[in-house]
Amino acid sequence: MTRQNPSLTESQYFILAALLDGPLHGYGIIKAAEQATDGRLRIAVGTLYGALERLERAGLVAPGDEEIVDGRARRYYRLTEDGTGALDREALRMRQAAAVVLGRSRGTGVAPA
Repeated sequence: MTRQNPSLTESQYFILAALLDGPLHGYGIIKAAEQATDGRLRIAVGTLYGALERLERAGLVAPGDEEIVDGRARRYYRLTEDGTGALDREALRMRQAAAVVLGRSRGTGVAPA
């Protein structure tokens, strides 16, 4: 059910990246994405769970364990093998896209950030 070469949104990319080190619950994913982008990306709760639902349907993440914390269910999500592949492809696509611009900017005297 995995789409072949979908481009991931920025939020989806960092959600998947947050799961590289192992399963996380929603708040953990939000915090990991925020930390990975030095606070630039702040994923709203509604955005997170909508993205997780789409990523789950695409076979890129899977629900893991649940626990009860302060009377509320906390569900963990994990990256699937297809999710790792999609994340790797997207990272390569972005690197190739950046190389086009960075290669040209070196010749124009504009310093890359």
